[in-house]
Amino acid sequence: MLNSLNEAARRALEAMVKGYEFQSDFAKKYVALGRDEGLRETRARDVLTVLRARGIAVSDAARERILAENDPERLERWLEKAAVAESIAEFLDEPS
Repeated sequence: MLNSLNEAARRALEAMVKGYEFQSDFAKKYVALGRDEGLRETRARDVLTVLRARGIAVSDAARERILAENDPERLERWLEKAAVAESIAEFLDEPS
């Protein structure tokens, strides 16, 4: 829709909807789901960033496991463990 408007109309529409909050429960549900998914993805990438910054090698399988994790509490614990673990095995609680 925006592409069909001229520049002035596009700016006016964007100004009108800036900060708009969805009213329907349907829209609110999917906005919340998207927000939660984005937060989980960000937290998983944060875990990988900390491990990389600490020089801990992360296998493809471990990377996929971390990125596939959907439990926000586990991701929080993993972020904390990434700061102190000496190896990916210790991080994942796997025997060496």
